[in-house]
Amino acid sequence: MSKIGVFPAAGGLGGSIANHLSKLVPASQLILIARKPENLTEYEKLGATIRKADYDSPETLKDAFKGVDTLMLISYASFEIEHRIKVHRLAIDAAIVSGVNHIFYSSLAFAGLTDTSVAHVMGAHLQTEAYLSSLTDKISFTVVREGIYSESYPIYTSWFDPSSPNNEITIPHNGSGPGVAWVKRDELGEATARLITSYVKNPAQFKYRNEKLLLTGQKEYSLAETVAILGRVLGRDLSIREISIDDYVKLEHGGLHTYHGVDLSREWATAWEAIRRGETAAITEDIKEILEREPEEYEVTIRKLIG
Repeated sequence: MSKIGVFPAAGGLGGSIANHLSKLVPASQLILIARKPENLTEYEKLGATIRKADYDSPETLKDAFKGVDTLMLISYASFEIEHRIKVHRLAIDAAIVSGVNHIFYSSLAFAGLTDTSVAHVMGAHLQTEAYLSSLTDKISFTVVREGIYSESYPIYTSWFDPSSPNNEITIPHNGSGPGVAWVKRDELGEATARLITSYVKNPAQFKYRNEKLLLTGQKEYSLAETVAILGRVLGRDLSIREISIDDYVKLEHGGLHTYHGVDLSREWATAWEAIRRGETAAITEDIKEILEREPEEYEVTIRKLIG
């Protein structure tokens, strides 16, 4: 029986993928790996193998992927570049040494289906994708560019908090299009899990072998439309006030842009330039074909989340 590994199998996307895989294949086929394996006890009771590993403790990666045939590698959770690239490569190398045959890698939807992006957050993804592409003599891969989560709207709206909302959202963008093809995170997890099981059942016929695909929502929303929906759900009139990047960097973000002690607010601001250039406006029907249904619309997700 081909073994499927997920690392990290906790957190938003990883947890969703693990959950949906457990409904698609026997739990005994799963090897779920996380920094806090105690969060995965429900799957252990079902028969999954649970292991401990941590990107930030490279020595734990050495044996993490033993026995895994197909690995779902979730990207390191930050928007640094150098550190992310380093730990991604360590995990990929460990997977190869352990005998993994195929890696699914969770990339991001900046850049659309091109190989360039002005978004700092995309830098490590592009280089990790390139690294995988250089290893096809040792391993096959599928890059899944996961669309921009509907639930991640606070990052793009200056950490807008619906429990304590400001009526004016100050960001280095005027709100006009092009915008974002928002997509529900759990539907990304479900679609990715379905992709993995499709590969495992018939690797020879899998059409995304050594390819990338883009999973997106089916409608593009400008940031102004995004904010209007937030206002409609909350029953408030919300607006965007465009500010300079320098002024954005000066705002109090409560450390939310800080990684390893470094404030990356200025680097994060490149995301708005990427949106302005249309990088997050690309739409494909891949998620609809994989799920065999229309994905949930942005406003529906937001109403369930905060309505």
